Parts: sequence; structure tokens; C-alpha cells
Amino acid sequence: MPEDRLKYLGARIHNARKACDLTQQELADETGVSIKMIQCIENASVNPSYEILFPIVNRLGLTTSDLFNVEPDQQEEEINRFLGKCRACNRSNQLLLLETLDFLAEKLLARQNKEEDRME
Repeated sequence: MPEDRLKYLGARIHNARKACDLTQQELADETGVSIKMIQCIENASVNPSYEILFPIVNRLGLTTSDLFNVEPDQQEEEINRFLGKCRACNRSNQLLLLETLDFLAEKLLARQNKEEDRME
């Protein structure tokens, strides 16, 4: 992989980690990837394998668009950061989070529909 692509990948990982308010050590602990490897990826000194990159990308909520230089929009990035946080939770907490969000989404949609009905 050309160096500029490694720099792009490293910058995307670095920025996503910062957006998730994680230190390199916290990301290492949550993904099972060594802190040295995370440092090397962020510094563009290594081309990580799929096995190394997958847990990092998954935790940070990055998409293939993020990694392959396709510019995602702001809303997509926010959703992906949230998904990364959700994936870091244990299954019990994931279910609680999903149930809570489902309930909240239903309430917001009902409210939105009422507002739209009033406008017609």
C-alpha cells in the first residue's frame, strides 16, 4: 500500500479514536490489539492485516467509505461512532441500549407524525 494511503488510514483511525474520546491504550484494551500496533497504524509505519484492522474499525464505527477515501457525510459519521460504542458494550448492555433507542424512536416518530398531521 502506498505511503500516502497508509497516512490516510492512520489519520482516519486517529481521528475516529479521538472522536470516541479513547486513548490508544483504551482502544488497545477494548480491541485486543497491542498499543504498539495501534501506534504504528496511526503513525503510518505499518500496513495492518484484516485481522488487526477489523476489531479497531468495528470499535470505532468506521465504514469502508472511511477507509477507502470516500467522503462520508457528517450524519453517517455520527451514527457510525455511536455504533462503535454500542459494539463495545457487552450483549446485555447492547440489548438494553437497543430497547431504549427503539422506544425513543417510536415516541419521536409518533410526535413527528402528529406535527405533520397538524400542518396539513
